[in-house]
Amino acid sequence: MHSSAQPPANQELVARIRQGEADAEAALYDKFSARVYFTALSETHSKEDAEDIRAETFLRVIQALRQGKLRTADSLPSFIVGITLNVIREHIRQKYRADSLEDYEYDVAGGDSLEQAFLDAETSRALQEVARQLKPREQQFLRMYYYEELTKEEIARKLGINQERVRLIKSRALQSFRELYKKMTRR
Repeated sequence: MHSSAQPPANQELVARIRQGEADAEAALYDKFSARVYFTALSETHSKEDAEDIRAETFLRVIQALRQGKLRTADSLPSFIVGITLNVIREHIRQKYRADSLEDYEYDVAGGDSLEQAFLDAETSRALQEVARQLKPREQQFLRMYYYEELTKEEIARKLGINQERVRLIKSRALQSFRELYKKMTRR
């Protein structure tokens, strides 16, 4: 396992996992575990569920990597996020299938209600719709910056622009996103 401060590059991790190296799997977990956990926690609001989702996510990610299902190592972060979101959806579906609405207790004082759950789903759909309305370059930038967590240098290289322009693109993309979201939520 790498003991240096820098985690191994995604290409190296993927290659080593395909070769069956357990320490590479541990490095992958160390590198992405917190992101998966907090994504799951923000969706489920349960530490236990978030832990279960994190474990299932990494089982699936490692299995998929061993089977060569990742096209390019550069997309590893978004690949992991995609699997995480699928596991979260499955987990929520199973949980609601197991609990009938009558058996489910809502903590109205804590903010949990059918109305709140509906609003959260509506907000999520609105955000997805806004993202689809952005220009392709803005979509690409936001994906690389927020989901893949690339550095500004990496984004500049991938977009084929000077690093100074990354800040401008970020500012414009966020401004467009805010404006589109405001328009959508006023309807």
